Amino acid sequence: MPRLVMFQPDIALNLGASIRVAACFGASVDVIEPCGFPFSIRALRRSGLDYLEHVAVRRWTSWEKYAAAGEVGRLILLTTSADAPPIWRCAFREDDRIMLGRESAGAPAEVHAAADLRLRIPLEARARSLNVSVAAAVALAEARRQFAASPPESAPEARAASEG
Repeated sequence: MPRLVMFQPDIALNLGASIRVAACFGASVDVIEPCGFPFSIRALRRSGLDYLEHVAVRRWTSWEKYAAAGEVGRLILLTTSADAPPIWRCAFREDDRIMLGRESAGAPAEVHAAADLRLRIPLEARARSLNVSVAAAVALAEARRQFAASPPESAPEARAASEG
């Protein structure tokens, strides 16, 4: 299953919900800091509930350290950019990394430039964007649909690690 990559999340509740979504789809999560809140399990617990214990979360202290690590797989950036192709045209791979930008500002130009693919989730013309955790759910559900995978029998053991 692709990894979920959260770029400098602004809102703890959204990150917690995104981690919960990842747990439900059997994905791991990378969090690229700095966050717009003090990162702690306590800050995420309200929306992540007990799902936080069932997901492997890696924390990165900066975009530069994440980019320098040379993570395996395509980096797919979800964007609201009208010129990006719709997510439905992407053939997802198991080793993809699906990145979502900050709630307040999206992803900066250097992240757009580093992405192997930029995709958008088609919305009604009057809608600006989805909540990041909802967008994460749409992307992971589409990947799972393509893989025709069933939910895992049991959740993987929780692991938390700090990188860079």
